[in-house]
This record gives sequence, structure tokens and C-alpha cells, in this order.
Amino acid sequence: MIELLLLSRLQFAITAAFHFIFVPLTLGLALLVAVMETMYYRNKDETWRKMADFWGNIFKINFAIGLVSGITLTFQLGTNWGAYAEFMGDVFGPPLAMEALFAFFLEGTFLGAWIFLGHNRQKLKAFSMWMVALGTNISSLWIITANGFMQHPVGYEMVADGSKVVMTDFIALITNGYVWYMLIHTLLAAYLLTSFVIMGICAYHFLKGNNNEVFKKIF
Repeated sequence: MIELLLLSRLQFAITAAFHFIFVPLTLGLALLVAVMETMYYRNKDETWRKMADFWGNIFKINFAIGLVSGITLTFQLGTNWGAYAEFMGDVFGPPLAMEALFAFFLEGTFLGAWIFLGHNRQKLKAFSMWMVALGTNISSLWIITANGFMQHPVGYEMVADGSKVVMTDFIALITNGYVWYMLIHTLLAAYLLTSFVIMGICAYHFLKGNNNEVFKKIF
């Protein structure tokens, strides 16, 4: 019989791997769509509007799937790893709370504004997308901060009876060298992945004979 621990690890690993398929593309596309919306606001070139609409739709689908799978991960932290959450919660919890308060609420609020604003409010629409891009990238910082503690624990101590870990130095937690190394690595990888996905989609359209300016310019 397969052990419960192994099943829990497998379930969480599969969910995390599926979730992370969409995260890097969200990071990269948010920035690019923000640039497209800004360029359309500045020069009123319809090509930029069509580009923002096309890649923005892909971003919305990607964001939605990433959001749902991310919420699933959150539930699994409580169901599969409840004992870990209780033991490490004083250190592991604050970065996740900061991610929700300072990143997810920011991107969620302005994503709604960006979706429902028309191009007749283009300045506000472009600003909203920049806030979404800022939120997604801040989100990566806090998630990696939580993960960084697991990989390289700093700023903590264990209580006398060994029942839990408590935070002793929040500054040490957020200046953890592992965090910043992995943040730079993750963001650069996300932007690179986004570039290749976009070039791949454009190349598909070129092979089909669709040399639309929307694809030529972004390529």
C-alpha cells in the first residue's frame, strides 16, 4: 500500500507543477500587455490596440487557470501539510499573507478594472495593466521569500519545548541571499519563456500565411 506521506507529496507536486506552467507566462505577458496598452495610448496606432486585445485575451485565460490552481495549492497546504503549517506558521505564514495583501489584491482589483474599461478610457486602462504587472511581480517576491526560508532557513528560533518555530528577525527573512538569487533567476526565466511562447505563436501564424502586422510587430 502506498504511504499517505507519499500520496500527499505526489498530489502537492502535481498541483504545484501544473500551477507553475502558467505563472511564468503571467509574469511576462502582464508586462508586455502593459507596454502595448501604453503604446496605444501614446500614438493611437490601431495595431497596438489589436496586439493588446489579442495577447490580453491569452493573458486572461492564463491568469484564470493559474489562479484556480493556486487556490488549490493553498487548500493543500492546510489539508496535506496541516502539521507543517502549524509548526512553521509563524515564519511561513507572514510572506504568504503579504503576498495576498500587497500583491494579489492589487493585481485582482486592477485586472477587473482593465477588463471592463473600454479603450475610450485608455489612460486608465494602461495604468490598470501596469498595476497588474506590478502585482504579479511583487507576488513572486513574497512566494519566493516563503520558499527561500524552506531552502535556507534564517531569522528564526525553535521554542523550548520544540513544538513550533517562531520568527526572530523579519529583515533577515526578506534579505535572505537565496531569495534574491532565486527571484532574479525566476523572473528572467519567466520573461524568456514568454518571449519564446510569443515567437512560437507568431511563427505558427506565419507558417499559415498570416503575416498580419499584429504578429509581425510583436515578433
